[in-house]
Amino acid sequence: MTINTLTASQLRERLAGTPRPLLLHVLPEEHFAARRIAGAVNACAYEIAFQDKVREWAPDPATPIIVYGEGAPSLDSADAATKLTAVGYSNVSDFRGGLHEWEASGLPLEGQTPLPAVPVLDGAFRIDPDASVIRWTGQNLFNHHEGTLQLADGLLQIRQGMLSSGEFTIAMNSIACTDLADSSWNAMLITHLRNADFFQVDEHPTARFVITGATPIADATDGVDNYQITGNLTLRGVTRELTFPAIIATADPKHITAQAHMAFDRTQFGSYYGSGRFFAYLGKHVVNDYIQLHLKIHALRA
Repeated sequence: MTINTLTASQLRERLAGTPRPLLLHVLPEEHFAARRIAGAVNACAYEIAFQDKVREWAPDPATPIIVYGEGAPSLDSADAATKLTAVGYSNVSDFRGGLHEWEASGLPLEGQTPLPAVPVLDGAFRIDPDASVIRWTGQNLFNHHEGTLQLADGLLQIRQGMLSSGEFTIAMNSIACTDLADSSWNAMLITHLRNADFFQVDEHPTARFVITGATPIADATDGVDNYQITGNLTLRGVTRELTFPAIIATADPKHITAQAHMAFDRTQFGSYYGSGRFFAYLGKHVVNDYIQLHLKIHALRA
């Protein structure tokens, strides 16, 4: 179905006509409170229950509906219109220019609060081990295993909204496997990972990563890597430099969240078990040199 698009002047005419269409502001409620066209109601297109919310306003699928958002190039209103037609609404129009075009046309907006802004942070943020986790994946030619590691502690330092330094400690004795349901096989693998074949946990119960460089990635949008992190990982008493991309973000002045996907070569830290670089004729006993990690770190203002 082709969705009709409107200009600001056409929207004014439609709103002055009879019957008056249902005007939907499809951005989040805090945005609706700050800036909206008079007479609009709010149903956020980013929410899973968006169509259900619209049904509260318009139970009849033949109801004339006009959607608007921030305006191009944001796809908010176009996405909302597509979602509504997909569930049977037959009279949906998209004011594609949105609030940008409405304001540029000299037309008034309602709103009582300032637009929400991302806070500019400064200071130290202590890592919350209970809310943070590292997920690991190890592979061989025919199979893979995965599990978790817990962080013991750590600190991130922010200066004028930018990550400047940081470090964290990993409790290697917390290593767990999440893909083996058989308890005996699971315990056997954990013993294997804890001994000298892999992480030598009894002698080296912790690993540590210290950030030596944090470079912002230019023009990074929300939801993609926005920093290039360089630092030193100490594992099994060996220290090596690693570099990887990461997402670092904040929703309020008290919290920082960081996520990163990285891979490291375990043989550089003395774990040679099953490595084709060090053993011949491994066959089914080969184990990939690289281990994949997904870091999720939550930190609170110290």
